[in-house]
Parts: sequence; structure tokens; C-alpha cells
Amino acid sequence: MTRSTPSHRSRATGRVTLADVASLAGVSPITVSRALRGEKTVDPILAQRVKDAAAQLHYVPDPAARALASRHSSHVAILIPMLSNALFVDLLEAVQRTLRPAGYQTLIGITHYNADEEEQLLREQLLHRPSGLLMTGLDQNAATRELMALSGIPCVHLMELSDHPGQYSVGFSQRDAGEAITRHLLDRGRRRIAFAAAQLDPRTLQRAEGYRRCLQAAGVYDPALEFMSTQPSSMALGGELFGQLLQRHPDCDAVFFCNDDLAQGGLLAALRLKIEVPTRIAVAGFNDLSGSDQMLPPLTTVATPRQAIGEQAAGMLLTLMRGEQPAQTSLDLGFELRLRAST
Repeated sequence: MTRSTPSHRSRATGRVTLADVASLAGVSPITVSRALRGEKTVDPILAQRVKDAAAQLHYVPDPAARALASRHSSHVAILIPMLSNALFVDLLEAVQRTLRPAGYQTLIGITHYNADEEEQLLREQLLHRPSGLLMTGLDQNAATRELMALSGIPCVHLMELSDHPGQYSVGFSQRDAGEAITRHLLDRGRRRIAFAAAQLDPRTLQRAEGYRRCLQAAGVYDPALEFMSTQPSSMALGGELFGQLLQRHPDCDAVFFCNDDLAQGGLLAALRLKIEVPTRIAVAGFNDLSGSDQMLPPLTTVATPRQAIGEQAAGMLLTLMRGEQPAQTSLDLGFELRLRAST
């Protein structure tokens, strides 16, 4: 059967319509919609026929029209602090791997750890009528929380755990992780343990609470050994903090960096200064970022399950968007100490 190319277009816009694609492919408009969203329920032969017809007609979907027709779009809005941290890149990739087979795409917003910027980004993304929200952390300001509540859109929080009724989250205890790596340093015989941090976002401060809690329980906490910088986390800053620490506190015998890039910078500074790690000072990081196992010496750190968090949070959100209740409202995926030669 030979199909003729439709000659009609939307009179209002001159655009090729979804109906045009359906006519050329010989399927229903709903099949076109599902096929172009990548839904796996569409027969592969029909899906290919739809894609061929769309390519032949140079069809470009109209997301605004789709949102109006269905009340929500095929988008999920996700707000993360930054893309310069590999942690959030890994998380984003896991989210997209999970959402795309279900026919959803992501609207990504970068908040730069700024609550007001997060609020403005959410306002803009709500104009696209997303079907779901993925928000990093639990520290949204009052205006953002109100926007989320009034939207009625399902939301899952990432990287932290909520005990608030009706609030969905996937993550792990940042405090417990900070306490666990500090306890490891104590178990290795270290007593003058510093904490070096950057950015000072809520999750970093929770790790600091775990560090503090552990040392206070052991009776060896010294607030002077906390080095807190509001600058963005980086290897260069890690080297600077390492140098400042040893200059001001030459008796320090261990340092827990709040992120691996800081710790990597600290190890490089130790090499330049000919300071033996861990003989003279032990160095630990957080997040087990790429390259940490290749440092000299390899870096002891906390492995955080960011890929699993992305997958599980996206899966939980898909359940909510179907109008179903997840098995758990708060999913704790834990963490793992990666003990290497730097401690």
C-alpha cells in the first residue's frame, strides 16, 4: 500500500502536525505520540514507521501543545547544584537512563547552591508543566516549598533522607557517613584530626556534624581544626587548605576533606612539600570521585551511591506519576568506606 505525503498543515501555524505524521505512517495519533516519546509498549515496526514519517515530514513536536492537551508535558524537571562536580553528572546520567525508556525527558536547572536561584528556576520550569520534579536536598526556601505544594506535581528529593510525612526522598545519611570516616581515622590511631571543607552547602555541613559528633564522643574534638571555606570545591583549594592546616597546626596527624577533589589537591600538595602520607599525616576524602584510586597514595574515601540514587529516585518518581504509592517514602541506599593507602 502506497501512502501519499499529506499536503495539509496547521492553518494557524503552518507547522506539520502530529496528525500529518499519523496519516503518512498509517497509524493513530496516539501511537505517533507514544512512539516519538520512546515508549517501549509500541511495536518496534510501527515505531520505526512513525520515525520514518516524522523524518520525511521534518516534524518537530510542539511541547506546549502537548502539555495543554495532557495537562502535563513529557518532561521531568530536575534541579542540581552544579555540573562541575562529577557526582551530579553521574546522578543525571542515571536519572536519564531510567526516565527515557518511559518516554520522559529532563529539564535540567543548575542552582549554584543558591536558594533564590533555585526558586526562580523552579518558577520557570513550572511554565513547561512538568509531570514530575527531582530536587537536590531538603533545604528549599519557603517560597520554593510553596511553589512545589501548589503545583501538585509529584516530587522526589535526592541525596538526603526525609522523615517528613508525605515527602519522598532517596539518599543516605550524610552525618553517619561523616562520622564513619572520622571513626576510621580514630581507629588508625589519629587524634589531631582536621576537617577541611568548601562550598558549605547543607550536605557538607551535615558531614561536619558527623565529624564533630565522633570526635566529641572520643574526647578529642578541637574546633580550631575545622577549616571551612565558602569557595567552590576544587583541587587547587584543597592544596591551599592543606598548606594552611600544616602551617597553623603542625601537630595535626589526619585530615578529612569534605570532597574528593579537595583531598586530591591535598595529596598533590603533600607530594610537592615532600610530606609523607600517611606516615606524617593521613588524608581522607568523600564521594570516591574518578581518579581517587589512582592518586599517590590512593585516596581513602566514602563511596556514595549517586548512580543508584539517580536510578531509584527516577523509579520512585515514575511510580508517583502513575498515581501509585511507592513501597517506601524514604529510601536509604547507604554508603561504603573505601579504605586505601592514604590512611
